[in-house]
Amino acid sequence: MSKIAVLGSGGWGTALAVMADRMGHEVTLWSAFEDEIAAIRRHGQHTKLLPGIAVSPTITLTTNMACVEDAALVILAVPSFAIGSTAQKLSAYLQPGALVANAGKGIEEASCRRFSQVIEEALPQASVVVLSGPSHAEEVGRGVPTSLVAACRDLEKAQRVQDLLINDKLRLYTSSDVIGAELGGALKNVIALAAGICDGLQMGDNTKAALMTRGLAEIARLGVKMGAESYTFAGLTGMGDLIVTCGSMHSRNRRAGILIGQGVPPAQAVQQVGTVEGYLAAATAHRLAEKEQVPMPITEICYRICYENYSPREAVQALMSRPGCHEKDTVWF
Repeated sequence: MSKIAVLGSGGWGTALAVMADRMGHEVTLWSAFEDEIAAIRRHGQHTKLLPGIAVSPTITLTTNMACVEDAALVILAVPSFAIGSTAQKLSAYLQPGALVANAGKGIEEASCRRFSQVIEEALPQASVVVLSGPSHAEEVGRGVPTSLVAACRDLEKAQRVQDLLINDKLRLYTSSDVIGAELGGALKNVIALAAGICDGLQMGDNTKAALMTRGLAEIARLGVKMGAESYTFAGLTGMGDLIVTCGSMHSRNRRAGILIGQGVPPAQAVQQVGTVEGYLAAATAHRLAEKEQVPMPITEICYRICYENYSPREAVQALMSRPGCHEKDTVWF
């Protein structure tokens, strides 16, 4: 067994730590916040995000980032807004050749860079692997069978993460398409927000199925334009992640979208739900689409709802009233 350090004691980081501990690894769970670590230690679980899921005493809880120094694998599982700053702090502790897996999904707001680009700039001494796919923390923590993708340009490094984490409850596939894995994981949050809006408007299954299918098409169009492989979007980090995020009440994106569809102002809906990655991603995806000159009508409408006070019900009519076209001309490219 190996030493694994998980940075970020939110729901996802805690679930990954619990899973790795069950495998027999020597696991350390790090947080920037002493009160968060103290609460997990006191209750033996993350009562707010993963109630009922025991955090074993064999998991070391710490606020000292030096815990990564001799780890075989460092998993970054901090919120998207903290990835850049955490990676910069991490640089002082990582040895050359360190293996870092980023489990966060999103695009850096200021630069529109993918997270692996942000991390690689901060950690030139490390190999960075993207860990993505359909994975609610609540279910991974309970040991519900789940499949993910480990993506890295150096496939040997992706296989190393696969070897460390694969078990009878978590199946990992490898990929060299980092761009596709990251864009699928980040941009599906926008479509999930839109799916929640459909639910809040009390639209039907037909509407939601069309939204998800056409949403995946525009994500893939952008991804291919940016250098991704089209097949990636039919896999776990594309279609798989989209399905689980659009269809579950575990999804904060969907829950916030439901509130917006019911008439709650977007900023207020986000405040009620908590971190809603789709709200932030709508702005970055909008800028990326403009930069790459790729049509993304659902993303554009979602951006207008979130930031330009556009009526959700009028947005549905706007999408349905677009000129007709041939489906094969608008699926991937």
